[in-house]
Amino acid sequence: MSLSKQLLILISVLFLIVFSVNFVLSVNNIRSYLEGESKTHAQDTATSLGLSLSPYMVDDKDPVLETMMKAIFDRGYYKEIKLVSSIGEELVVLRNDKVSDSVPEWFIRNVPMQTAVADSEISSGWRISGTVSVSINSGYAYFKLYEQVKSSFYYSLATFLASLIVLFLVLRVTLSSLKRIGGMAETISQGNFDIIKRLPWTTEVRKVALSMNVMSRKLEGVIQSLNKKLERIGQKLQLDDLTGLSKKSSFEMDMKEVLASHEDAFVFMIKIDALTALVKELGNETIDQFIKDFASILKKLPKQEGLGGVTAYRFFGSEFVLLMRGADIEQAEALAKSLSASFGELGEHYNKEDIAHIGVAAFDPFSSTDNILLAANEAYEQGQLIGTNSYYLRKGEDRAKDMAEWKELVFDIIDNNDYKVSYVGETANLQSGGVLMHDVFSEALDKNGDVLSIGTFVSIAEKFVKIVDLDKGVTSRAVEYIKANKIPYEIAINLSARTVKNSDFRSWLTALLTDNKPIASQIVFSLSAYAVTKEISAYKEFISFIQDLNAKVIIKRFETQSIAPEKIKELKPNYIRLARDIGNGIQGDREKYEFAKTMVEMGNILDIGVLAENIQADEDVACLKEVGILGASR
Repeated sequence: MSLSKQLLILISVLFLIVFSVNFVLSVNNIRSYLEGESKTHAQDTATSLGLSLSPYMVDDKDPVLETMMKAIFDRGYYKEIKLVSSIGEELVVLRNDKVSDSVPEWFIRNVPMQTAVADSEISSGWRISGTVSVSINSGYAYFKLYEQVKSSFYYSLATFLASLIVLFLVLRVTLSSLKRIGGMAETISQGNFDIIKRLPWTTEVRKVALSMNVMSRKLEGVIQSLNKKLERIGQKLQLDDLTGLSKKSSFEMDMKEVLASHEDAFVFMIKIDALTALVKELGNETIDQFIKDFASILKKLPKQEGLGGVTAYRFFGSEFVLLMRGADIEQAEALAKSLSASFGELGEHYNKEDIAHIGVAAFDPFSSTDNILLAANEAYEQGQLIGTNSYYLRKGEDRAKDMAEWKELVFDIIDNNDYKVSYVGETANLQSGGVLMHDVFSEALDKNGDVLSIGTFVSIAEKFVKIVDLDKGVTSRAVEYIKANKIPYEIAINLSARTVKNSDFRSWLTALLTDNKPIASQIVFSLSAYAVTKEISAYKEFISFIQDLNAKVIIKRFETQSIAPEKIKELKPNYIRLARDIGNGIQGDREKYEFAKTMVEMGNILDIGVLAENIQADEDVACLKEVGILGASR
């Protein structure tokens, strides 16, 4: 119940108590006054009438007696006027028992009044000749009392209503500030750090508002500091310390982007064959300078050639890779020739004629990243056989299945639900023990019973808008699995970008989770950090939609290169799963440790659980637990 309602009820009860006590006292006072007035009136009438009748009491049969009594009786509110002789004989009796029709019976019954009675002796000379008795009709007193009560009640009610209106307006003005403070607290919990600009005039509430403003500014500063720290550490983790080139994890992320966009691309595998010999001949500083010069060629030469879509990576000591996007085979070959020539020039500077070889493989949307790297490596080996600083370009080979065959196969498998769903990748709860969640893994077979590459399968399904049906089927199976096996932990389900934006899927999911409310909180939809960062607004709206259904969302493979840290407080997922490279080796890597620790601190502020993925060593698991990571898979 709101504070305004509580105050209104409290004040209304107090008013009712005060009004009731005051009303009862007022009624009693008025009744006493009217009773006293009636007695006085009765006594005055009896005395006056006794004096008037005294001269005529010589003859108690005189008709003047009754005439005079009727004259008095008809002019006042009397119940009875009675004339009795000295011997007790009733000479004249006038009676009127009528009560006012305007006074209800319940009022007369609940507010009894005493009938005023007064007597006066009539003297004739020195002897008592009779007694006149006067009784006042209480109907008039009841009428006066009832009218007074009604008037008091209606005036009090009007005053009460007017007071409530004034009180409501005052409370609305006063408590609006508390509502703003409450709303501010909610926005802070959601990661939005607003301040109250129009401060309330109530002293106590004003102090609370000022305190909330200070807290909001401080929390915003903490979040900004954590974001900058994450970006700084994240960039360091993604870049090679010596050359400044991106690491292999960045290449894998970029390959996912190429796979999703279906664009043409080429992978250059470049290895410094002469590095071992140079290490024996030159000092460490010279070797470092040689590697920097070599990396500089990889970074600058594509730009000099006017090629904008080329990114260089350093995998290991002597192994480098170039990813060339949006280019044709002639441009790829021209770049390979230019690199070969530049390597020759660099070799002359260090007195080495043959320093490196190049293998180039065309991107195949039906192959995995590992297979493309393997093809580039085979091309590199061919380049070694050709000559000094030479290259070999491996053109796209005939595919085992053409597009039409792939489409037919994918449609057939999805339409017939001819795929397997298993629950793998157990994520243990590092803080409380037990199982936190399992991941759903889909597997499909071709007509020969061979396992299909799930990446290729999903890619084709997405290309031909069949991925929504696949995601529906997998989600349905996960729900049935939880119900049938009474699973106590959560199940993570991967969703494609096309499914996230599909209105039909949302309608279907709403009906599914509404019918299965008891287990809705165990469904966790897994979204790729790369996909999220491409369409922040669409995914923000989807995450809110999922959470309204009481389900949950996890953003997986998080690293600062894939999604900016400040976007996390805007998206507000339930979980964040760090890229696997961050968790592995964290025990001996200070930067990884600081990155994970900072993520946990930010997660605690925003109420987001931070998870790690595919951790190998027990020492790393222990370190993650110490840092405060909620869960980790192994």
